[in-house]
Amino acid sequence: MSHLLVAVAAAVVGAACGWLVRLGSVRLAKLEGLESRHQPWQVWGPVIASAVVLAAFGYELGATWLLLLHSAFGLVLVQVIFFDLEHRLILDRVIFPAMGLALAVSIFNHPWWAGLATGIGAGLLFALIALIGALIFKAEAMGFGDVKLAVFIGLLVGWPYTVTALFYGVLLAGAVSIGYVIWKRSLKGTIAYGPYLAVGALILLFQMR
Repeated sequence: MSHLLVAVAAAVVGAACGWLVRLGSVRLAKLEGLESRHQPWQVWGPVIASAVVLAAFGYELGATWLLLLHSAFGLVLVQVIFFDLEHRLILDRVIFPAMGLALAVSIFNHPWWAGLATGIGAGLLFALIALIGALIFKAEAMGFGDVKLAVFIGLLVGWPYTVTALFYGVLLAGAVSIGYVIWKRSLKGTIAYGPYLAVGALILLFQMR
């Protein structure tokens, strides 16, 4: 089957899955005692992003089992992006099962322990960054959800790709932070790091076969 046809089919499936991601996020928010808003980017963002992500994977991978696997992880990352942007929270109900699946898949790589070691290392690094940031700024500089996301990314893309994925994420977050400071003309305020780390992971996931 032509990769273009696979991409079109994947985009349609991705849009449908993105709508389910949005509906699931609204229900999960209620379980957390959070109220979901209904601005266009919040409602349609997951739909469009899921369609684009799955179409890109479909074009790159074709009709293979890797397409199914990458699509599942891609949808998790899309959920993380939009939920964190809206609620400043990365849900354990989402990230822990995703970690389990990523760990199970990483065991089939060589060496089998590389994904686990990379995940632990990424988590420890971000935990250290969060601790240092809290000590310097006397406030939470990075949430524990970002630490768990770093672990997930390490399990997902392994070594050395995790370094590149996290670098992209930090670079994007830094650029947005600078733009935020210029726009607001103030050093006060914070941004959610999770969405940018997730985008970095998506970029690397697209490059992996």
